[in-house]
Amino acid sequence: MKRAKTIAGWRRIMDTVALDLRGLKCPLPVLHVRKALGKARAGTLLVVHCTDPMAAIDLPNLARETGDAIERQEDADGALVFHIRKAA
Repeated sequence: MKRAKTIAGWRRIMDTVALDLRGLKCPLPVLHVRKALGKARAGTLLVVHCTDPMAAIDLPNLARETGDAIERQEDADGALVFHIRKAA
């Protein structure tokens, strides 16, 4: 059984961190993702849900800047969902 722990709006299950940033407007989603990536270990997967349309531009730019990888980007239930893998 995997244990989940909620920390400041995000859940950590093993090496996956889920960020629910729905309702936040630019620049808050990218700032929260940057902070989470800064705390994450190499290989950690961040699953980010957000509703700010600017995130479609901001998060790929952040990943290019930090060297992390966006493995998947999709629209689901009115939210943008990003799967971001923390670089080594």
